[in-house]
Amino acid sequence: MRHRAWFLGKVILVLAVVALAAGLVMVLWNTVAITALGGAQPLDYVHALGLLVLCRLLFGGFGGRRFGNRRARWEKWQAMTPEEREALSQRWSACRPSRGRQ
Repeated sequence: MRHRAWFLGKVILVLAVVALAAGLVMVLWNTVAITALGGAQPLDYVHALGLLVLCRLLFGGFGGRRFGNRRARWEKWQAMTPEEREALSQRWSACRPSRGRQ
């Protein structure tokens, strides 16, 4: 019974956060975009919620851990030999953009 109450409370909290986020998107769009663009139409709540979902899908995803479990990566790192660690570090540094060079 406690598990069901905990789950229900979590669902209500998530819905409240999504509702507040959609309201915030609506207010920001209506204040910023209309004044900056001039001819833009005001955004209603349902369209603000759709815009929020679209932006989360395109740019942010819906939570979760992006690069997997940190503990599993740490354990894998600890199991590597020094040569394997150096090779991996070289591959990581090749992927990073160079700073200060143009």
